[in-house]
Amino acid sequence: MIIEKILNNNVLLTKNAKGKEIIVMGRGISFNKVAGDAVDQEKVDKIFMMSTNELTAKLTELLNDIPESHLELVNEIVTHANEVLKTTLSDNIYLTLTDHIHFAIQRHEKGLGIKNAMLFEIQRFYKKEFQIGLDVLQIIERSTGHALGEDEAGFIALHLVNARMDGTEMKSTMKMTEIVQNILNIVTYHYNLVLDETSLNYSRFLTHLQYFAMRVLRKESHNSGEDFLYNQVKKTYTKAFECAGKINDYLQNTYGQSLSKDEYVYLTIHIQRVTERNSFEE
Repeated sequence: MIIEKILNNNVLLTKNAKGKEIIVMGRGISFNKVAGDAVDQEKVDKIFMMSTNELTAKLTELLNDIPESHLELVNEIVTHANEVLKTTLSDNIYLTLTDHIHFAIQRHEKGLGIKNAMLFEIQRFYKKEFQIGLDVLQIIERSTGHALGEDEAGFIALHLVNARMDGTEMKSTMKMTEIVQNILNIVTYHYNLVLDETSLNYSRFLTHLQYFAMRVLRKESHNSGEDFLYNQVKKTYTKAFECAGKINDYLQNTYGQSLSKDEYVYLTIHIQRVTERNSFEE
């Protein structure tokens, strides 16, 4: 590998055998080196290969302004998150989370805290990601000495959710969370009850709503054109169907979108399940 660009004594940009740009880290790997020199393979500690050269370029630019230790920190976090979530997060997480954590540490040094207005919803809707966020606070404190608060755990959780959604913009992730909350509010008020958030049916409903909200934001709609099930749930689950109608009104008024018959069916069935045996009245 030949050095394409030196970022600092410990980080450089090069290309692998397939000609793909990669970021290489290693103690003193760039010391007394210039572009065009061969990479000292014995000093290579970590290699970051992004999915696109554009992401690599952005991460390279970011590393000009922040300590490489913050990228190493995020690498540890991503490895932990992938193991817990049993998934592979989008490469974009290396860019967004590294930038966020660097900024969070800077704010903490200056005594500037930011309240997370969505903390309660994040704790409820993204329990696994929030728990990882709490784990990350310990990793950050161990690595940097900075003890960040729960608000930051919430922000980190949103970055993880965002990275699971194929790199959808954070603004969309927050809007998706808002849609889920509003639909749950509609169900709660329609039935005048508190849903049991520990139940399996609630967990299923929540998962359905998260993907449903994603489709709303992407303006995707699925409709098989099958009327039989639609007519059956309308007749069998009258109250749940009425609740789905209120959700439809909300979507029309807010996003100019209507539920397809398939979505009516799935929402009605989920609402029936979550309000039937796994809830209790206030």
